[in-house]
Amino acid sequence: MLQLNIKDETAKLRAVVLGTAQSCGPTPKAEDAYDPKSLEHILAGTYPKEEDMILEMEAFAAVFEKHGVEVFRPETLEDCNQIFSRDIAFVIENKLIKANILPDREKEFEAILHVLEYIDPQHIIHAPEEVHVEGGDVMPWNDHIFVGTYTALDYPNWITARTNKEAVDFLRNQFPDKTVKSFELRKSKNAKENALHLDCCFQPLGKGKAILHKNGFLVEKEYQWLVDFFGRENIFEITADEMYQMFSNVFSISPEVIVSEKGFTRLNNWLRGHGFIVEEIPYAEIAKQEGLLRCSTLPLIRE
Repeated sequence: MLQLNIKDETAKLRAVVLGTAQSCGPTPKAEDAYDPKSLEHILAGTYPKEEDMILEMEAFAAVFEKHGVEVFRPETLEDCNQIFSRDIAFVIENKLIKANILPDREKEFEAILHVLEYIDPQHIIHAPEEVHVEGGDVMPWNDHIFVGTYTALDYPNWITARTNKEAVDFLRNQFPDKTVKSFELRKSKNAKENALHLDCCFQPLGKGKAILHKNGFLVEKEYQWLVDFFGRENIFEITADEMYQMFSNVFSISPEVIVSEKGFTRLNNWLRGHGFIVEEIPYAEIAKQEGLLRCSTLPLIRE
């Protein structure tokens, strides 16, 4: 059996579900794009090729292997994009919560049922239908749970709005001993301004550090709350272009070890300057779908 345990974003990782780029299907039609960045690349003819994305994901898997992490992969579904396993479920403490994602992505969850067999069924929670939530918007951080949300009245009109007010209430009920802190995210049809998930504009790191992008937040005082929480001197503030490139979507294997995209020179130098070990891998093709390293993982067990 797998004894689920996730209390934060950085403790030493023991087991993870890493998505797969196998059989991810042809380039989608423009009208089927889920986010503005994918749409941009579909229209420009630069949408990533399956073989390139497979190579990038294998590089990620190799880093996990090097660090002794047990890696599970989804069953391959024909012509289905299964790269972003963070969207389909997430773990807090010893509970795995199935995300209510876009309906046509439901089968992605079924592709990890072979992993769920190792988890006590009492620890698998299906959120009620009115709760919209994706793992990219949910970050357990010790006695806090940080949640990215969008609660304006036009919520139903935004395909990029993935986590609603009901999700925040649901998490408060599920984890009454934690402080659930929500942040309103900026939704936009412009990929350079759209914060698809909280992890597109914020990421806590080991050593008390964090990555942040001010314009990803709709409410300045919510952004300021994070600055005060971590301390301005501990924050790597990214530009709009760096948010677009997904600089905040790196992944911590431990408090010291961070997997990052090899092209993130400014960030990687800063991380090394603060004593982190940076495992650089190519991930720029996958980034074209408005998701990166954190999005591709579903951590199950950290120490």
